[in-house]
Amino acid sequence: MRLINTASHDLTEFHGAKIPEYGILSHTWKPDGEVTLQQFVEATADARSPIRLWQGYGKILEACKLARQHQLEWIWIDTACIDKTSSADLSEAINSMFRWYRDSKVCYAYLADLEPGWAEPDPALSRCRWFTRGWCLQELLAPSRLQLLANDWSLIGKRRH
Repeated sequence: MRLINTASHDLTEFHGAKIPEYGILSHTWKPDGEVTLQQFVEATADARSPIRLWQGYGKILEACKLARQHQLEWIWIDTACIDKTSSADLSEAINSMFRWYRDSKVCYAYLADLEPGWAEPDPALSRCRWFTRGWCLQELLAPSRLQLLANDWSLIGKRRH
């Protein structure tokens, strides 16, 4: 399992029982602007990389910042932690996804299309793209702690079990 250090943004690979506590980001992908593992490594190494301007890179930085606020040194973010050019890496990720969500300290569900200040009974929550994805159910059920975040990263709800 590859994790991002929330302070340095370095990627580190962990195996078996040596996996530290981590947060996990659940989010929707946009057709452009998401950052691959290779692009993330490049942008982290080069302060002048144009990738740093992409919305997806900013999303990774915000997730790291939020995890640090919760005293988490590590975070898993699918776009930057899975090598999608490797069928073995992709296969392992798909097969391990439920366990990774279950074992996370907290899952941050970032709802990119939900404006801050949402409150019940406003139906805007049910119209969010996040709820239309195939992975949504396991990401709702597997983690012991789930935080729903609006598009400005403000907390709009949470669940603990």
